[in-house]
Amino acid sequence: MKSFIKIIALLPITALFIGCSDDSGNDLESKTLKLAELRTQVRELENKMKQLESEIAMVDPEYGQNTNNIVLVSSSRVKPTKFEHKIEIRGTVESRKNVIISAEIGGRIETINIKGGHEVSKGQVLMTIDSDVTQNTIAELETSLELAQVIFERQSNLWEKKIGTEIQYLEAKNRKESLERKLTTTKSKLALSVLRAPFDGSVDEISVRIGEIAMPGVPLLRIVNQNDMYIQADVSEIYIGRFKKNQTTDIHFPSQNKNLVSKINAVSQVINKENRTFSIEIELPAVDFTIKPNQVTMLKLTDYVNDEAIVVPTRLIQRDDEGTFVFGIDENSNNPLASKIHVITGFSYNSQTEITEGLVEGDLIVNEGFREVSQGVEVQIATASSAN
Repeated sequence: MKSFIKIIALLPITALFIGCSDDSGNDLESKTLKLAELRTQVRELENKMKQLESEIAMVDPEYGQNTNNIVLVSSSRVKPTKFEHKIEIRGTVESRKNVIISAEIGGRIETINIKGGHEVSKGQVLMTIDSDVTQNTIAELETSLELAQVIFERQSNLWEKKIGTEIQYLEAKNRKESLERKLTTTKSKLALSVLRAPFDGSVDEISVRIGEIAMPGVPLLRIVNQNDMYIQADVSEIYIGRFKKNQTTDIHFPSQNKNLVSKINAVSQVINKENRTFSIEIELPAVDFTIKPNQVTMLKLTDYVNDEAIVVPTRLIQRDDEGTFVFGIDENSNNPLASKIHVITGFSYNSQTEITEGLVEGDLIVNEGFREVSQGVEVQIATASSAN
């Protein structure tokens, strides 16, 4: 019915312009008279249309609302709040007691006293390397040292009695002391044939068998202690100066889907020239689930904090030819009107964006319904809340 009424109201204007298009007069005076006549007719038609609208509104109360372009929106009152921006990087679980034990001397593996998974104590014998040659060398040195000691004592007695030369005395003394040093060195070498646990831990893997030849620097076994672990991560040099010792950080363990909060223990002062990063160390507190060295973690580090930031939901920010803007509500007019407020944005995090310029405390902005409004559109405010 509403559409039919609108069509009837438009018919006189349509007929009027059709009649105008049929006018073929070329005289200026006649055209001027005709224009005045048409304007009179238009005013009469407008008066008739207003009268019809009033009559229709009396019959159909919703008619007036349908011609009103007011948009229903919710609003948010801007106020300062604390804003944090975080970056997410990958970290790796490390252990200060995760070591690979190698032989310091070469030789055949004589005994292996442990197996993979065994718990060991500090100082416990793990392996021995054949030391027959070293032991024979020690025996020879001890024999030679006994003779050298006797010769030195006699030569010393003679020198005290001014018998013999000083050179003979010094040679005897030098040989004795040289043999003593060689014997000490060889005994130290003999101690290296016994591999002992450097700390309490568990045997993670054994790489050799009895009878194989151990070579200096070649791994033999790994021992791990899981009670002294931490997280290490490499951070791009663009974040220099943004992280400090004792700063809080969030840790996520993807494998177990576990989360915990810890703090930074140390920040490296040196940039790795190969990948342009610096390392940070995160304290790993005691947990109730299993963590292993080399396990991957995800870290969230706070690189920016503003305690008095103006923040709006990121979804409210739009762009036009002049830049970014949000829709504000002009409260100075009789009817609230939507208006663009051009802003300069800062960091964005967790669906929130910091506004560095354009908004001040107390500004009222459009929240729900922001995509339905345009510049100068009248709005009706449903609810008001904080912008953040």
